[in-house]
Amino acid sequence: MYIGIPKESRPFEYRAGLSPAGVEILTNFGHQVFVEHEAGLGAGFSDQEYEKVGARIAFSAQEVFGRADFLLKISRPLKQELEWLKSGSIIGGFLHLASSSQDQIDLLLEKKITALAYEQITDSSGGLAVLRPFSLICGSMVAQIAARLLQTNRGGKGILLNGVPGVPPAEVVILGGGAVGTSAARAMVGAGAHVTVLDKSMAALERVAELLPGVVTLMATKRNIERATAFADVLIGAVLVSGQRAPILVTREMVRAMKPRSVIIDASIDQGGCVETSRPTMHDNPTFVEENAVHYCVPNIPSVVARTASHVFVNSAIPYIADIANHGIDVMIERDPSIEAAINTHQGNLVNLVRLSG
Repeated sequence: MYIGIPKESRPFEYRAGLSPAGVEILTNFGHQVFVEHEAGLGAGFSDQEYEKVGARIAFSAQEVFGRADFLLKISRPLKQELEWLKSGSIIGGFLHLASSSQDQIDLLLEKKITALAYEQITDSSGGLAVLRPFSLICGSMVAQIAARLLQTNRGGKGILLNGVPGVPPAEVVILGGGAVGTSAARAMVGAGAHVTVLDKSMAALERVAELLPGVVTLMATKRNIERATAFADVLIGAVLVSGQRAPILVTREMVRAMKPRSVIIDASIDQGGCVETSRPTMHDNPTFVEENAVHYCVPNIPSVVARTASHVFVNSAIPYIADIANHGIDVMIERDPSIEAAINTHQGNLVNLVRLSG
């Protein structure tokens, strides 16, 4: 199979579609891998490292997209890139198609592209096998992001996460007790903050309480969300509904009722966001102020630790990628429920995807 790894085109996406270690696994199976010139540069991988493990270097994105039977990306491709894909090919990536534009969906269907959404690959226990390691990275980074944004010179209210003797720590409220939420809670507890986690699942709250004694847990009812956001110094949105747009749990009125210069980190923004006032930002200008709250809404938080993220990706995703390359997508859809659950478009049909307005 011809496998393509283009250079990521979206701003501030430094991760590589596959590291040299992953490429070596595929070339050892006899596949031909085309890597765009400097595709790994942001993660610290040189063209020479890719060539050493059997890849061929291509000098245009169009060549990589056009040659590939199976294209490996990180972020969702641009419309121009989708036009370069050959009909009937496969594209893998963190596609988040539930929040994409309709013209991109239409093009995938028209060209009968098989879209494999890494964020929906589901293991035998129901866990999101490839997304989870990135969620753990994202959650771990939230504490350091929040600590900076609470500083007066960053627009925050000028408080420490952990407080000092005689002054209480910051109140951190986390919506969602999944991988991002639990990782964020662990990092915030480690930083000394007072943490409250809300989730609609009692099982999730029980896991959080068992892992992190001392963390307050609440059911994510509208009333509890209103109460918690009102006392939060930091609000973290960590809501995920696989294959769907994130639901709006925090309304504009709730944001308006928050303490002045509180910090909102909407880690659900890649799926549309769970806070009504959120809108996507980028790493070069990551915040904005709305309703007197500082919002941080960067969709690709793990991108700035690109080397770690790229290694983590190989560990979690290469078994699925190799199986598809070795056996073909139709066989693997039939054989492996983990892969079947992650298919969003196939043979001109929309599957495993719910698109909501807003």
